[in-house]
Amino acid sequence: MLQQIKDDDRELVTLLEQAHQALARQWLGDPFVIEVMLTSIIAKGHVLLVDVPGVGKTTLAKSMAQVLGLDFNRIQFTNDILPADILGGSIYNPSDGKFNFAPGPIFTDFLLADEINRGPTRSQSAFLQAMEEGYVAAEGVNYPLSELFTVIATQNPIDFDSTNPLPEAQLDRFLTSVSLGYPSEEAELHLLGAYGEETRAIPPAILNKDSVARLRRACEAVFLHEDLMRYIVEIARKTRSDQRIKLGISPRGSMHLATASKAYALVKGRQQVLPEDIQKLIPPVWDHRILPRHGRDNDSLHAHEILQDIVEQVAVPR
Repeated sequence: MLQQIKDDDRELVTLLEQAHQALARQWLGDPFVIEVMLTSIIAKGHVLLVDVPGVGKTTLAKSMAQVLGLDFNRIQFTNDILPADILGGSIYNPSDGKFNFAPGPIFTDFLLADEINRGPTRSQSAFLQAMEEGYVAAEGVNYPLSELFTVIATQNPIDFDSTNPLPEAQLDRFLTSVSLGYPSEEAELHLLGAYGEETRAIPPAILNKDSVARLRRACEAVFLHEDLMRYIVEIARKTRSDQRIKLGISPRGSMHLATASKAYALVKGRQQVLPEDIQKLIPPVWDHRILPRHGRDNDSLHAHEILQDIVEQVAVPR
């Protein structure tokens, strides 16, 4: 029997549904992409958007920050960006003769890291380290980031000139990786018509920082049956022994899928994870963690096919 949403969380789930509807009006595309991004935020994870320019990545990120009531910053990664341009640094204050820390754009709730693979490796590493640890270390002092800190990073899968692809160990830090894809013909026609007027209006703030924090706490209480935990672990272990795969799913990947499944159940208005939730989330949570033996670049489709084949070999708990 499915567990029902607790009365204390029912209002939150209703607001979350309203936020989903508001985002769907701002961005035309697969509704599952919005669900994955909401899932990532509730699960305290970061998102990697891998797609070509012009499909609405920035629009979606800005709209989501606005609808969730979160502070928003954007960093455009370039070949010459420095760690201090991202994290901040010490600036001399002549009035008191001291160096004071000036926070960089990373100090926000919701950060769009545009074309992260264009940054030099030193800046990428500094950024991803802060993203993982939740603070910036400067002059021997740790400056904590926002408790709601979430990164939406983008990569262009076509243009590889002057880029530094993220290593597998750094890709593993992103909870989910999704592609927005092109809109349908009907949606693209709408883009050329009335949609332009709609997007000029700032979307309403449905949630706020407190309610997002409460959703994260509610996520921890979502029920995940032990049989479903075993299901996740069995699939993960098969990826580590499959001869077609050089790098399989890590224990962190298993933990990420379990947490994301709880958050996704909450997005769908449930207090309990279903097997279908796990199967639905395996591609966005695990595809970018799989390294086929014949290489990585442009192999996301092959990794997806291998992973789906492994999933079909494992019995689904009922």
